[in-house]
Amino acid sequence: MTSVPPTLYCANHPQVETNLRCNRCEKPICPRCAVSTPTGYRCKECVRGQQKIFETSLWYDYLSASILGGVLSFLGSMIVPRFWLFTLILAPVAGVIIAEVIRFVTRRRRSRRLFQIVAIAVAVGSLPLLATGILYLISGNLGSIWDVVLRGVYTFVVTSTVYYRLSGIQLRT
Repeated sequence: MTSVPPTLYCANHPQVETNLRCNRCEKPICPRCAVSTPTGYRCKECVRGQQKIFETSLWYDYLSASILGGVLSFLGSMIVPRFWLFTLILAPVAGVIIAEVIRFVTRRRRSRRLFQIVAIAVAVGSLPLLATGILYLISGNLGSIWDVVLRGVYTFVVTSTVYYRLSGIQLRT
């Protein structure tokens, strides 16, 4: 007599048959619900629960990091574009400095939202001088075109550097 294993159905999609289970909670999951991890497949709920463990930032980290990021970015936007073509070299350096200062102030606490808010604050901090340059350009002062280009490059490079330095580059497979 052969025993046939019972037919399993996905916990989230009851109409889908499956043989796959979450390796943490043993819940039946279909390929749409399965998240590939280094240790096997897990359900989305277990993955979300695991990610919560790594979010350690406190409420005041958002406030202090965003203000500090905006102010430091503004100061950098006053200095870095003055060095003309060295902006491509100095903007990432400014981004690393800003990110490390924020890491120090937040005591290396982390959260995905924190990195996003800091990146927005850094971008906003560098915008006043960029907007001023654009207004000069619109008023007919064509001599300020390089100033606008360099400040735009600074804004893009410093924002992306700060974000990736704080969040870490995450490669998706």
